[in-house]
Amino acid sequence: MRATKTTAAAAAAAAASSSGAGAPVPFARVPAPWSASGASASDAATPTPTPAPRVVKVALCQLACPTADKVANIARAREAIRNAAEGGAALVVLPEMWNCPYANESFPAHAETIGANDPTPSVTMLSEAAAAHDIVLVGGSIPERGVGVGGGGGADEEDVLYNACCVFDGKRGLIARHRKTHLFDVDIPGEISFRESDTLTEGEGLTVVDTAVGRVGVGICFDVRFGEMAAAMANRGADVLIYPGAFNTVTGPHHWELLQRARAVDNQARSIHWSPYDRCFVLTCSPARNTTGEGYQAWGHSTAVGPFAEVLATTDERPGIVFADLDLGEVTRRRRNMPLATQRRGDLYALHDLGAVRGDA
Repeated sequence: MRATKTTAAAAAAAAASSSGAGAPVPFARVPAPWSASGASASDAATPTPTPAPRVVKVALCQLACPTADKVANIARAREAIRNAAEGGAALVVLPEMWNCPYANESFPAHAETIGANDPTPSVTMLSEAAAAHDIVLVGGSIPERGVGVGGGGGADEEDVLYNACCVFDGKRGLIARHRKTHLFDVDIPGEISFRESDTLTEGEGLTVVDTAVGRVGVGICFDVRFGEMAAAMANRGADVLIYPGAFNTVTGPHHWELLQRARAVDNQARSIHWSPYDRCFVLTCSPARNTTGEGYQAWGHSTAVGPFAEVLATTDERPGIVFADLDLGEVTRRRRNMPLATQRRGDLYALHDLGAVRGDA
């Protein structure tokens, strides 16, 4: 598979790594100096500690368009994960619906249970690969077969399908599962019409999880269009927002990179709690374009964006691996230069994270 080169910004981060940043280390946090009620004048004068440099290498695996051959799709993903790990990545990301064609008729036939006693092929491979290479693996998404839970599934339903992303830790196994919360239902006359809700059920919550490389927030594709969701994940301390996705060739050229950069800018400062150690990068990972010209046409262009909305690394529509180095101290520096946290008008507006109120993770 092709390995894309990072941009100058990512190269600078790599240079910082070689000069002493070293491997990723556990992140630290300090008490938040302000709350939703607004920041005080003394908060603005509070000196911002400079954390030790911490650079994390990530790999976005833009896999070839999946076919109906699930075994071949799994083998292709396993090889990409191996190549990414051998390239030095500590965090590896796969695309949306990588184990089957992106089509409503394909989802039921390729669906798997997650977390059940009987191992399933896609989930087993992801768990084994994360352990074998000792990486954090955001396993793209697959169709999940659930039982009567979630946004649209009643307790009496025996069979519900989700678009689900699993997160694995090399030492701890499966540590999180995100079910796509905003289903892709669109109808653009003469261009594209698709309704995920014809077969899939929406998820019931947000997903933010602590990993060996930092705190990760996960969304899937259409989720990236909802800034409130990204803000809620940032409020829960996400260092990196990750969106496996499969934008199409109609909306992709206009919105894919734009939305990713917007989410990075939105979350330079968090709405409810803020600390000088909080940071937010945005990663997207797409499948490659379908070269047959048939079926769903993904936009590709898997991309890593930094906290100042700069594109750190990207690619085109072809299969390949995008490598980027995330300097997790960059957000601290950017926030020091543009202190939005102390300028927000908490007396006029605030984000109410209902999940946090309920005590959700």
